[in-house]
Amino acid sequence: MARALINEPALLLADEPTGALDTETRDRTAQLLFALPRRHACGLLVVTHDPGIAARADRTLRLEAGTLKTISSGASA
Repeated sequence: MARALINEPALLLADEPTGALDTETRDRTAQLLFALPRRHACGLLVVTHDPGIAARADRTLRLEAGTLKTISSGASA
């Protein structure tokens, strides 16, 4: 994450950032990841299969077989 922030991007892209982590590390990583937009004035786009991670998002878009199925507000909206 530090390497991604060094150039002060307007948008951070995170593809399955917690996919291969144990529960404790996943939770810590998600906490840090979702704090980044507030701390660094940037957007965050997360791709995940984990409903717990998706629930932390302001907005969730669900794809099924390459088709957009739903757009909804998350827990932090």
